[in-house]
Amino acid sequence: MQTQIIDGRKIRNKILEEVKKGIAKLSFQPVFCDVLVGDDPASKQYVQMKAKTAESVGIRFHDAYFTATISTEDLIKEIKVLNKMPDMCGLIVQLPLPVSLDRQKVLDAIDPNLDVDCLGQIASEKFFNNKSDIGRPTAIACMKLLDSVHLDLKEKNILILGQGELVGRPVTALMKFRGLKPYIATKETKNQAELIKQADVIISGTGHGGLLTGDKIKEGVVIIDAGTSKRDGKIIGDVDMESVQGIASFVSPVPGGVGPVTVAVLLENVLTVAKSKNYSPHP
Repeated sequence: MQTQIIDGRKIRNKILEEVKKGIAKLSFQPVFCDVLVGDDPASKQYVQMKAKTAESVGIRFHDAYFTATISTEDLIKEIKVLNKMPDMCGLIVQLPLPVSLDRQKVLDAIDPNLDVDCLGQIASEKFFNNKSDIGRPTAIACMKLLDSVHLDLKEKNILILGQGELVGRPVTALMKFRGLKPYIATKETKNQAELIKQADVIISGTGHGGLLTGDKIKEGVVIIDAGTSKRDGKIIGDVDMESVQGIASFVSPVPGGVGPVTVAVLLENVLTVAKSKNYSPHP
């Protein structure tokens, strides 16, 4: 069996093409802002990449940079100003924030109608209650990658590794909204090895590099790798790509899998917000 790589960049490009068409039909140019606090090089790079991608589909990117010394109160004041900016259709805060800041208070300051990451309390509750038109981008990206291989998931034994805020928990919710009943394993799960061996589909977001090796998985398994960690200065996923070759039927790589699709879904969320602002579109 040849293991097929699920190309996240291809899926991203298709989504962005549709977003660009949707933006072109609006009677105004929506604005997206990713608030950056401090000088973390990885965060800076990620914000620049989102800015470039937003501009490429016709969304105006608004720069908002603050030094790591800003207080929680002052950052909240700045976010409240951004909430009121004309044509603002998506506002997020780049994580992680400096430890001196109250992360949840900062995220909760974002207008829930502009919270395209769905990490503030109100937007998050709406998402988990299946009452939102938008959703957590990374989790939706995982589902889009999985959908791209056209499996009948109702017949499959699905395992979600990890129950983190960005991957495990929201992916579990999305599965349940579809009437699916995935198994869940965390580091406390005693029969984790057994669950991994039995799974037809694995979505992994543990951040433990190389956790999934060829000897642990069932032949023909589909793996969506949403975990990221660093080894020798390189970003790696939860899957040991070399050892799963010829055993897994499909696997998404890190980088180049969930990451690019996440950014596209984020901008898809911006478009959804823009459409809801009731501007009359061009005929």
